[in-house]
Amino acid sequence: MTSIVTVTQGPSPLILSMPHPGTGLPPEVHAALNETGRAVPDTDWHMRELYGFADRFQPTIVEAGLSRYVIDLNRDPSGVSLYPGQATTELVPTTTFDGEPIWTTPPDAAEIERRREVYFQPYHDALSAEIARVRKAHGWCLLWDCHSIKSVISRLFPGTLPTLNLGTNSGQSCAPAVETAAAAAMAGQELTQIVNGRFKGGWITRHYGRPQDGVHAIQMEIALSAYLAQEASPWHFDAARSRPLQAALESIIDAALAAAMVESVGLG
Repeated sequence: MTSIVTVTQGPSPLILSMPHPGTGLPPEVHAALNETGRAVPDTDWHMRELYGFADRFQPTIVEAGLSRYVIDLNRDPSGVSLYPGQATTELVPTTTFDGEPIWTTPPDAAEIERRREVYFQPYHDALSAEIARVRKAHGWCLLWDCHSIKSVISRLFPGTLPTLNLGTNSGQSCAPAVETAAAAAMAGQELTQIVNGRFKGGWITRHYGRPQDGVHAIQMEIALSAYLAQEASPWHFDAARSRPLQAALESIIDAALAAAMVESVGLG
């Protein structure tokens, strides 16, 4: 059976959260999905491979094994929308990002509550534990929430999404100096980009980002076109295409870590 969460502990202050790369479907969920849902098209494909460059940072990695269609680990567990007035997907999505139905038998409130307890909570228990462990070791941490999405989804945003979408909940989830350093490093890259645009950071960034306590959280949403051969099945990783993106991400993370380390001096 697919693991709900896999934790790879590292000795550094960097934590990579990967809530959406999983494609696993428990039997009861698989049985309730239609063919569109079973294809799990809204996966954040190949996150571990894309972030392979980060090995030099010796990060802790918290990675989900189940599809976001089981339950979305980056949504408010209360069910409150993160983007009021804008199209989005729910705690348990009812459609794809493009608006296509995914269920033959949609989950009711009792089933959603069960999934919260059985599938949502273990990921967040693991992530919370790693944040506590890393903070105890270093006094601070950089929580980097890893995401990707198709570059054209008219239901969610107009036109073509920039390659790099850095979110800090409008500056609330990390210290200003950390956002400034990350944004400056990103501005030096020859990739389309935006700070706190359509994707300002989901529930993970908003919930765990506590810069006053030394937890600096940043979400990076990436256009799949920057590292896949095509934005469609079979979702193949394109190593050559990904290299400029990987170099950019490495530079941005490096800058954010350096700024967060300076910020930690003030906490001490």
